[in-house]
Amino acid sequence: MAVDWIGFDTSAFVDLFWPNTVQGLAFGSVYALIAIGYTLVYGVLRLINFAHSEVFITGSFAAYATLRLTGFEPGVVPGGVSGFEIALYAILAVAVAALASGGTALVVERVAYRPLRGRNAPPLVFLITAIGASLVIQQLYFNFVGQNAQPALFVVQQNVQFNLFSAPVTNVQILLFVAAIVLMFAVDLFIRTTRLGRGIRAVAQDPTTATLMGVNRERVFMLTFVIGGIVAGIGAALYMMYRPATVLYNGGFLLGIKAFVAAVLGGIGNLRGALLGGMILGLAENYGQTLFGGQWKDVVAFVLLIVILMFRPTGILGESMGRARV
Repeated sequence: MAVDWIGFDTSAFVDLFWPNTVQGLAFGSVYALIAIGYTLVYGVLRLINFAHSEVFITGSFAAYATLRLTGFEPGVVPGGVSGFEIALYAILAVAVAALASGGTALVVERVAYRPLRGRNAPPLVFLITAIGASLVIQQLYFNFVGQNAQPALFVVQQNVQFNLFSAPVTNVQILLFVAAIVLMFAVDLFIRTTRLGRGIRAVAQDPTTATLMGVNRERVFMLTFVIGGIVAGIGAALYMMYRPATVLYNGGFLLGIKAFVAAVLGGIGNLRGALLGGMILGLAENYGQTLFGGQWKDVVAFVLLIVILMFRPTGILGESMGRARV
């Protein structure tokens, strides 16, 4: 008997177009928040930090631990607690996640990258080291928390705020989308208008000349990793509220790979490209799983990347890789 290994369900695609659009934008927002870290590091150091996925999952564990310490119990929807108190707990979890991820990113930069820069290591060594750092952090979490996902914590009740045509839009989905846009513009504004931001742009354009002009390159490298880690930590805490049962030792791996795809898709080294690439990727994989079947969701994401790069190798908004801008 023949087995249909791929479908083409246009009726389901039409019926679920708006729900898939809403979910795609929510997931795309998560990809964009992670992709900002990839694009910042590449824009300044011309390197890919593949340990960034573990920076993200550190934020998830930090937010989870914070909520457990403040009295939240797995599988129990908070009762008898005012909305204001819930908001305070959620903000606290986001803040701790941001600090934990930012700190982890700083440790990765100081321990894994700084010694290599001092020895003028070739780019391939940095790439291998990043993968090694990623595996080390994964194994540490595996040893301490095991292979199973942490029991789900329900922090914020996902209530429908309005309908986009036939698709319900929840408060957490709105929060994710708004956070991605606000943080992208905040980082972009910081880099373009502040003194530290000018230092980042100077090093990204010409590290040698920037050093001769008095810019502390090591401080810029440190700051770049920390900013990317903070944004990823915020995204991790919000994603945990959106998908509560996703806190596990390797939970950032696939998300990190897709965020890297989003960064390349939009134009790695371009902050606006990270946001655009994340949104496009989130939409494409949700549309694709309905059209072709759920087992093709991840395949659609990578096929889209290949197609885009065939026609525009620098990404949708990207410039020449040698002049990528942050």
